[in-house]
Amino acid sequence: MKKASMIAIAAAATFMAGTASAATLDDVKAKGFIQCGITTGLAGFAAPNDKGVWEGFDVDFCRAMSAAIFGDANKLKYTPTTAKERFTALQSGEIDVLARNTTWTLSRDVNLGFEFVGVNYYDGQGFMVKKSLGVSSAKELDGARVCLQSGTTTELNLADYFAAQGMKFDSVLFDTADEVREAYLKDTCDVYTTDQSGLYAQRSVVPDPDNHVVLPEVISKEPLGPLVRHGDNAWGDIARWTLNALIIAEELGVTSANVDEMKGSKNPEIQRLLGESGDLGEQLGLDAAWAYNAIKMVGNYGEIFETHLGQETPLKISRGLNQLWSKGGILYAPPAR
Repeated sequence: MKKASMIAIAAAATFMAGTASAATLDDVKAKGFIQCGITTGLAGFAAPNDKGVWEGFDVDFCRAMSAAIFGDANKLKYTPTTAKERFTALQSGEIDVLARNTTWTLSRDVNLGFEFVGVNYYDGQGFMVKKSLGVSSAKELDGARVCLQSGTTTELNLADYFAAQGMKFDSVLFDTADEVREAYLKDTCDVYTTDQSGLYAQRSVVPDPDNHVVLPEVISKEPLGPLVRHGDNAWGDIARWTLNALIIAEELGVTSANVDEMKGSKNPEIQRLLGESGDLGEQLGLDAAWAYNAIKMVGNYGEIFETHLGQETPLKISRGLNQLWSKGGILYAPPAR
């Protein structure tokens, strides 16, 4: 009897897991859009343009998910979140996915009940100062007033770095990146610290960007990536493989411009990715053209990076670690097969 009961419990758990795994996708299809959590505004990553339309590197991840699910990259609504608000918004179900320069850590992955679906930007914390301060290294910042955003990994990294260097500092905390930038510009503090990508983004929107220097030291590992709630494996798979598809497309030389031509490729990997063979879409609960649509409507990873962050943008960020593994970086996606 006891054995039968255990089997029944296991069967029920399996059934419930299967039911839960489809919940978000079903809800998203029913309401006709993805509710995407983004930052309150960070140049290059997520910010409204002059027409009020959100655009950026992180926004394009959500657009790629929309294209994969609906065959339309614009079936989206955006929820701007501060660093403090972002996790509550995801936990409560206010948003379906969080695509907002968020560092993958053990506690966020485990204790907060989230699932990071991959790394879309390898980053590290740095420091920015005005040229007039006459500083060329973070090791010269003893006694500095440091502006930073509360509710981020930045606070502990900052304390650890200064302690290791035997230096002292005064922290000045704000809720949003815009508040930090304005305080820094008004000399409320001497130093602005956040992920280096954020520093480049903020420098690109100040009146005199050439008068601000990002110091060479990188004091932490900040693997940034999109995340979803635990317990919804099917939704997590869609988010994960949308990101992977964008990276694989760049690896295979498939772009938004040539994707139609590439559908006729004899390369089995390309055929599978674009839905010309195999059943990858069916496995995800999506149309066979899920990856084709994401690439066609949004672009591959490299296209998205260069459009919003690259050398031809105000941010002028080099690919660095975010270059493909085959070109000297560490960007790598599992095979789609």
